[in-house]
Amino acid sequence: MTKAELRKTYKMLRKQLTEAQVEDLSIQIANQLLTLPIWSASFYHIFLSIKTHNEVNTDYILNILSGKDKHIVISKSDFTTLEMTHYLLTDSTKITINEWQIPEPTDGIPINTDQIDIVFIPLLAFDKSGHRVGYGKGFYDKFLDKCRSETIKIGLSFFASEDGIQDVFEGDVKLDYCVTPDKIYTF
Repeated sequence: MTKAELRKTYKMLRKQLTEAQVEDLSIQIANQLLTLPIWSASFYHIFLSIKTHNEVNTDYILNILSGKDKHIVISKSDFTTLEMTHYLLTDSTKITINEWQIPEPTDGIPINTDQIDIVFIPLLAFDKSGHRVGYGKGFYDKFLDKCRSETIKIGLSFFASEDGIQDVFEGDVKLDYCVTPDKIYTF
């Protein structure tokens, strides 16, 4: 399938999930993450879930990161440049919901991309080669392209992988892992 077809299919599949299913599957994903060899790093970039899109609830992962005393990094999206700026999440970070329903910091302590060790990535679908389909604006491709080569990229998905994505672009940044409720895919 093409990215557009996958986007449509997986948006519909996510829409069909109940709130209870989203919570249960999100807990399973967080528990799967605990088995990965990623917990010695310092700076972890994570997305704050868009609840109206039934995204993986990252609150459980945030709790793990907090409990392990890790530096948590969140982003603010600029829809003019399609770039993200990154901020350290602290007790005093003020979060607001933007017009696209994305929770993001209003300001804070800026973090450079080269400081980030691990990135948890929202996605709609992915394939067995580690290619992913997001919402189509390219925010994460631009961001991941600026990360260090050793930065670990982890997709989070409620669903299993597709065999392939027909219209992969050269600039698409592949995942290192994708974590689902039932399985961890390694690429």
